[in-house]
Amino acid sequence: MTTEFKVCNCNRTMPLDAQAGAQMAQALGADAPLTMHSELCRREVTSYMQALDGVDDVVVACTQERSLFGEIAQQKNSVAPLRFVNIRETGGWGAQAKNSVPKMAALLAAAALPDPDPVPTVDYQSGGHALLIGPADRVLPWATRLGEQLDVSVLLTASETGEMLQEHSFPVFSGNRIAINGWLGAFTVQWQQANPIDLEACTRCNACVDVCPENAIDLTYQIDLSKCKSHRDCVKACGTIGAIDFSRSAAQRSAEFDLIFDLSDTPVLTLHQPPQGYFAPGSDTQQQMTDSLRITQMVGEFSKPKFFLYKEKLCAHGRNGKVGCTACIDVCSAEAVSHNGDQIKVTPNLCVGCGACTTVCPSGALAYAYPRIADTGTRLKTMLTTYVKAGGTQPALLIHNQEQGAGLVNQLGRLAKANGKLKGLPANVIPLELHHIASVGIDFWLTAVAYGTTHISILVTQQDAPQYVAALNAQIDIAQTILSGLGYTGVHLSLIQAHTPAQLDTGLSTMQAAQVPQQRALFNIAADKRSALELAIDHLKKHAPQQVEQIALPAGAPFGLVTVNKQSCTLCMSCVGACPESALTDNANLPQLRFIEKNCVQCGLCEKTCPENAISLTPRLSLTEAVKQPVVLNEAQPFHCISCNKPFGTAQMIENMVSKLSLHGAFAGNVDRLKMCPDCRVVDMMANKHEAVITDLKRR
Repeated sequence: MTTEFKVCNCNRTMPLDAQAGAQMAQALGADAPLTMHSELCRREVTSYMQALDGVDDVVVACTQERSLFGEIAQQKNSVAPLRFVNIRETGGWGAQAKNSVPKMAALLAAAALPDPDPVPTVDYQSGGHALLIGPADRVLPWATRLGEQLDVSVLLTASETGEMLQEHSFPVFSGNRIAINGWLGAFTVQWQQANPIDLEACTRCNACVDVCPENAIDLTYQIDLSKCKSHRDCVKACGTIGAIDFSRSAAQRSAEFDLIFDLSDTPVLTLHQPPQGYFAPGSDTQQQMTDSLRITQMVGEFSKPKFFLYKEKLCAHGRNGKVGCTACIDVCSAEAVSHNGDQIKVTPNLCVGCGACTTVCPSGALAYAYPRIADTGTRLKTMLTTYVKAGGTQPALLIHNQEQGAGLVNQLGRLAKANGKLKGLPANVIPLELHHIASVGIDFWLTAVAYGTTHISILVTQQDAPQYVAALNAQIDIAQTILSGLGYTGVHLSLIQAHTPAQLDTGLSTMQAAQVPQQRALFNIAADKRSALELAIDHLKKHAPQQVEQIALPAGAPFGLVTVNKQSCTLCMSCVGACPESALTDNANLPQLRFIEKNCVQCGLCEKTCPENAISLTPRLSLTEAVKQPVVLNEAQPFHCISCNKPFGTAQMIENMVSKLSLHGAFAGNVDRLKMCPDCRVVDMMANKHEAVITDLKRR
């Protein structure tokens, strides 16, 4: 199946002519000729409609009129796969637009790639039962408005004299100490009913208001306890309705809801990535309007991709109750990753698909699934290969997310064209749009450098959580240390923190080409993180300007050495049982502790498990073949059973046991049993027991 490319220079505002089209077509190797247009969405739309008549893929180099092109395809009942790519704001509308043809070809090639394979989905079901939380003056008006489209309930956190409860058209509660758990369609809310008046039992008869001598009850029917003098006239007036109870201790209440509209000054949930279905506009009236429209659309059945894969066997989180690596738990801004015994647990309904957990995971136990790293790697390799074929040099990447990042890139391109004060994306900077910037890490970055990428900038916006930024900085430090240690000069990785197009423009202007291998790598990025790192590092090492045997790495790096204090180590092998990566192993024939550095992810489980505190970790990258071979960290001559002479344990271990247990009551007079193998120990115990029985019988 071929691909037909429809490229438009947008009414001749981009330096694209027939010659540029031929240059791109040659780089793309398109079977069907690449067609250049000036008014594809207007005067030349017939050409587009003809392309839809077949079954071949159609790539339209215009996102400005995506809706129009999509509507035309729908009206024609076209079956041709249709894709769109933006070459205008990303290349054709910058100060270096004339030199951006190779980049445009690269973007076209990436757009022509097939969609990633489908992955399992995470499903939500919302019936529209919404809880509004906050002060009465803010919540009650919104409850009336939203009640026309949603099944609303209200939880008042404070009363205001300017508002009043009227007819009982929706459930109303009051309380404090609110806790929210769950997600769209499955929220559980807990609170404490602290006020003497139960609003669900109250009939709004105003009897309590009339009789209160302190005017402590307003028309939200809540008692201001700072004014109340405990006359209890209100209780008598309420009578058999029984809505007022001063003797009630703070009662814990809970209920389930599909949606949460939190109008509190301080949101109940302060997560940077709150669960889907939770909206917290607070007192911001404009945000209230925006969120009210969004919440009314969240009724029905919804689904999203399951963004992660979890390989439990590779997880270095915990063993035998000891906790090692917590990187994924620490970085998750949605609190979707939690502790679950010796393994972590990821709640897919809370996962927002940022991928930060997969980036910081040292072992690859967590992997990004949609798209897979292999799919993103194919996209990268395709772009860079096409870029070079089209005559491009010193390619660089700008990694950005789909929302605010893409918005800033588009705004920058428009402003660069409109006023000329901003330069726009440089000709060699290829934008790589991801669901989230934190979904790729050192395996992807080092592969990109191996492919010939001279600089990688990651665009950070207000959308990105602080822990993501910290994690990316830490990962960049590791990757840059490796590259610099191999002798590659320059800065290969950087963050651009920008909230405005001008800030992005300034950040792009600081990007400088760093040194890369003279020969570009040809391998495809591996799906497994450790394999991908090995391939990338091997290529970078092979072509490195400086040949070294090892590189010292920052703390938290996923490579390193395990060191054992031989004087303290008893060869109990607790560390071997704790190691999740088979980096530490024993020897079936000899009391030996062996280490394979290639397998070590520096999780620290061995260090925390060792009862003698004999283990320490040293982060480093060893570049010799020795990392693949087992190295003996400690060994000893086996201790032989004093009864049968069978070897078991080590002399040091037995010596330690004897010194620590000889005074214990259970071993008093039987210390020699500690020097016996398990079989002889049982025989000796039974023999002594038999002898004791015979002695007892003789006495009788």
